[in-house]
Amino acid sequence: MATIDADNFITDNFLLNSETAQILYHDYAVKMPIIDYHNHLSPKQIAENKPMTNISDAWLNGDHYKWRAMRANGIDEQFITGSATQEEKFNNWASTVPYTLRNPLFHWTHLELKRYFDIDDILQESNASEIYEKANAILADKTPAQLLMQMNVEVICTTDDPIDNLQYHQEIAKQNFFTKVYPTFRPDQLFLINKESFNSYIEKLIVISTIRINNLNDLLKAIQSRVDYFDDNGCRLSDFGLEQIYAYNFTYEEADVILKKRLSGATLSENETNIYKSCIQYHLSKMYRAKNWVQQFHLGALRDNNTRLLEQLGADSGCDSMGDNTHAKSMSAFFGRLDYENSLAKTITYNLNPSQNEVFATMMGNYNSGEYIGKMQWGSGWWFLDQKDGMEKQLNALSNMGLLSRFVGMLTDSRSFLSFPRHEYFRRILCDLIAEDVNKGLIPNDLNFLGKMIQDICYNNAVNYFNFK
Repeated sequence: MATIDADNFITDNFLLNSETAQILYHDYAVKMPIIDYHNHLSPKQIAENKPMTNISDAWLNGDHYKWRAMRANGIDEQFITGSATQEEKFNNWASTVPYTLRNPLFHWTHLELKRYFDIDDILQESNASEIYEKANAILADKTPAQLLMQMNVEVICTTDDPIDNLQYHQEIAKQNFFTKVYPTFRPDQLFLINKESFNSYIEKLIVISTIRINNLNDLLKAIQSRVDYFDDNGCRLSDFGLEQIYAYNFTYEEADVILKKRLSGATLSENETNIYKSCIQYHLSKMYRAKNWVQQFHLGALRDNNTRLLEQLGADSGCDSMGDNTHAKSMSAFFGRLDYENSLAKTITYNLNPSQNEVFATMMGNYNSGEYIGKMQWGSGWWFLDQKDGMEKQLNALSNMGLLSRFVGMLTDSRSFLSFPRHEYFRRILCDLIAEDVNKGLIPNDLNFLGKMIQDICYNNAVNYFNFK
């Protein structure tokens, strides 16, 4: 591919297509701190707070978005996740970037180069070495805490297993960083009762909780002890990364028998598995409500489609896609039961298939109440949908079916410390969308009112919703 001329691509008014959009962004949105309430950053890296030193470490390792693009560009796996040097991996990413045109990676890449390294050039094969050296020289003096402060990140919530001892969160809390770091309770392993690893996971839960688990009552006590521990360490959110919500009819006695059967080493039927999962999900949600936590549901991913790479690299290797599950009936049964029992926690759902946008948006409107503003949230465009088109569709569907003004805004869902310009990306898209309505005469041209609404979506709503310390 021929050399691409940057021609001031990432300008001050990038994505802002009118004077109104520019005013809304520069006078209102840009000044708001970031609350990143869902990501996969390493608490260990933050606690140790050592300079990143190498852009490939900070930018490529663990980023399955980039891995997918490189594979599509015909790059050998050795230069993606394999034994190649960090510079070789960076060079192969650089050679791929021009081919990502119209993929969100093209925007994200150059926003990140601009914000963290003040690089205006388009990354490509011809300038890869120069950019690699410049970025590494800057990163040599940049710790994770400094990178977060540079982007005005006030709060981040990591994603943590119930058996995590939260040692690194405790160390971070003592260091008085600008950014506050809180854990999120992610109990996905408790749902994998049909996997070979389930019983060994229960053994680890026994050790950390000091509760011997022989039946369902024991298991729920152990889980409650971990919920209490996470709460004591600042946790205010839970998360589920599931293909679907489980809302099968169950009795406590049935689930108890099924758990005992599995703990004895027996194999379960699909129906038994679903009964157990439904029981655990129900009781977890009641625990969350009692703690005034927010529960998140990331729904609809079809994971680990490539068996060859799963065996070679493990999960989260860039071989997941949208699923085509149906969700309405299970959400209705699950949320409806908890709401009827006055046990429904504040909830955010995220869907991965845009054909389900209006389904999710309308479902979440069924269970709001006067106890919280915006109690039931349909979350931002997630994973394959956290790009311009996906964000616009989510914002429009939410506007049509609910209250955009009460939306808790964007998150990174990222493993990279260089991903926080995604909040800027979202804010620019939001401001341009609102400005387009102003310019068409669809909403009043009251920039103070609209600016305040944008600041709420970018920051204030999250502050009020999550109740962090």
